[in-house]
Formats: sequence, structure tokens, C-alpha cells
Amino acid sequence: MKDKWNYRNVLVKSDIMRYTGIMLGFLIKKTFFDLWDNLFKIVLINIGFLVVVAAPVFIPSRIPSALLSITVLTVGVLCCCVYLAAASSCLRRVSDYSFFGFRDFFAAFKKTWLSGLVLGAFVILAGSVVTVVLPFYFRMGTLLGWALGVLLFWFLVASVLSFQFFLTVRSRMDNPLKVSLKKCFLIFFDNLGFCVFSFIHNLILLVLSVFLAFMLPGPAGILLFLDEGLRLRLLKYDWLESHPETVASGKRPKIPWDELLIDEREKTGTRSLKSFIFPWKD
Repeated sequence: MKDKWNYRNVLVKSDIMRYTGIMLGFLIKKTFFDLWDNLFKIVLINIGFLVVVAAPVFIPSRIPSALLSITVLTVGVLCCCVYLAAASSCLRRVSDYSFFGFRDFFAAFKKTWLSGLVLGAFVILAGSVVTVVLPFYFRMGTLLGWALGVLLFWFLVASVLSFQFFLTVRSRMDNPLKVSLKKCFLIFFDNLGFCVFSFIHNLILLVLSVFLAFMLPGPAGILLFLDEGLRLRLLKYDWLESHPETVASGKRPKIPWDELLIDEREKTGTRSLKSFIFPWKD
């Protein structure tokens, strides 16, 4: 009886992994299609980011005053995050099968500057924890120091995995700041595997961007992937809301991604390699 129960558990887990794989496969496909269709705008957003990030990267090393150097670095990080917030707001339209213009991009700054500052504060705080606080705890050489260091390290990991969706949560859900922060952590705890996959996927994109001078996929490609991912992930919660019996059962539900992605697949379509290189011949 026990072996039979374990066998059923394995089948359930394999079904969940298969359905999740369907969703992730479509996510990567749709992100690539949308990136390719908006290649020019993606490159321009990445160029703009490189211009903004140049100040905090190059200027501090040329300033003799340590305090002034840290100030310039802090302001530069905040400006970069405000820029990324505006970019994320515009890329949401791409994810929704729409488009945006340069006027929309500049108008987005008025709506997203606070989100950018919050993200910038988190980046600065996380950087301080990694460079100052964690080394301090580990250098204590005591059991208490190691315990505090390990605890803080894993809290930082959870925070980073949660905060990666902060900008897209703010732009897509349009909730108050406190609610958006709460939803980031709820997404993390309810979709741990997806959050880890997204982080690793974006690290790969970041490494790939280095070889392409950050023109592609760059920060814009990463933001687009995160928005696409959250948008598709929200379909799961719409389905759960319409099927409350699955939540009441207390078991991990098998999300029918095949059914949920029918409309998305029709809108996205399929393409051949020829259509990417010579789209005018289709």
C-alpha cells in the first residue's frame, strides 16, 4: 500500500513538472519572439541604460574624496533603477501584444520614479550587506557570528529572488507600494522553482549580453522576460480563483497549462528560421 502511494506521488510530481515545463517553454519562446519583433527599441533602451550606468561606473574612481565618490555611486545606482522602472513599464506593453513609443517611455518616468528609487534602495542595501555586514559577521570567528551570517545570507537570497519581480509587479498590478512588496514575497514562496529558474535564466542572459556589448538581450531583454513570466504566471491564479475546490483540497494543484495557453499560442503563432531572417518573404 505504501509503495502504491509513493508511486502515485511520483506520478503527480511528474505531471506537475511536465505542465510547468510547458509553461516555461512557451515563456522562453514568447520572450524571444517579442524581443525579435521589437529589436530596434530593445537595443535603444539598452544603449540608454549604458549611458546612465556610465556615471556610477567610471566617475567614482576618478574622485579623490571617498565620501563624494560614494555619493556619486549612490546617486548613479538610483538613477539607473529609475531608468529601469520606466523601461519595465513600457516593456509591459510589448508583453501584452501592444507597442510603445518614445513619448510613452519618457512619460513613464512620472509614474515609475518611486518604484525605481525603492529598487535602488534595495540594491544599495543588498550591496552593503554583501560587502560590509556579511564579512563582518564571518570575521567574528564565533558560532554566533557564523549563525547570524548564514541567516542573513539566506534572507538576502530570498529577498533577491523576490525583488527580481518588483518592477513588473508594480507596473502590471498597479498596487500600492506596501502591497507590491508583499506580493513579491508571496510570489517567491508560492513559486520557488519558477523564481530560481528566472534568476538563473537572467544570469545566463546577463553573461550573454557581455559578449554582445549589452546591446542584446541586455537589461531590456531581462525585464521583458520577467514581465512575460509574471504575466503568464498570473494565469495560474486566475484559474485557481475559478476553481476554489483545488485550493480547498489542500493538495498541490496541477495547473492545466495546455488549456491556459491556448489563446496565448494563437496570438504568438509559430515561425520558421527563414521568417526571422527574411520576414518580408512570408
